[in-house]
Amino acid sequence: MAAVVIAVSTVGAQPPQARPARIAGHPNFNGIWQAVNSAYWNLESHPAEGLSQFGPLGAIASIPAGPSVVRGGTIPYKPDALAKRNENRAKWPATDPEAKCYMLGVPRVTYHNMPFQIFQGDGDLLMVYPFAAANRVIHMKDQSELPVDSWMGKSMGRWEGDVLVITTKWQNGQSWLDRAGNYASNQLTVTERLTVQGTNHLSYEATLDDPQTFTRPWTIAMPLYRIIDPQAQLLEHKCVPFADRLLYQDLLEKDTR
Repeated sequence: MAAVVIAVSTVGAQPPQARPARIAGHPNFNGIWQAVNSAYWNLESHPAEGLSQFGPLGAIASIPAGPSVVRGGTIPYKPDALAKRNENRAKWPATDPEAKCYMLGVPRVTYHNMPFQIFQGDGDLLMVYPFAAANRVIHMKDQSELPVDSWMGKSMGRWEGDVLVITTKWQNGQSWLDRAGNYASNQLTVTERLTVQGTNHLSYEATLDDPQTFTRPWTIAMPLYRIIDPQAQLLEHKCVPFADRLLYQDLLEKDTR
């Protein structure tokens, strides 16, 4: 699948006027999309905040304020899971899988601060992401279970009228939901709903159901915006070399002695 990413990730978005409204009777989701919010920092409401561990960067190293994208405002953690979330937060960024260049998982990959591209034909869909050269196939017919859990799990799609509904299971539980330490276990089921709201934006919802971590299912919601620049393209962000100092700090320190 990596070869597919290389082949398709540099394809530019079609100009809006060239897009057919429907493909095989369904709404056309083709294009490059991006969430324009601060959910990648924290899904819940959060104030602007400085990052003291990056002092030399000054105001560049700061968290932008943002409203909650969680319906109801807060994530319904079980007590032990909330304690784990707080531990994750206290140890950020060293323990954040994003800092280690691991694939972001679903739904975090959708509202990351880089755009992503959807390729749609008359069968399966493909979603391509710059960070860590990730991608996922939306299987419209294959509903079989993955033999082992993985970072991105398996995404299975269906149409409910004009709404694209995607159910993702079998993630490995090692990814986070944002940079604030919010997380889920490998028992997570994510149900995403994408609805075309106009030529250049989608309505995006994701319901997270993980009885091991949360007291009940809960939902995030946000718009996704099309990148309308006719020259727009995805540029891969192969971040492995940037994570070496974090991942192998002990070994690097030994080499300098």
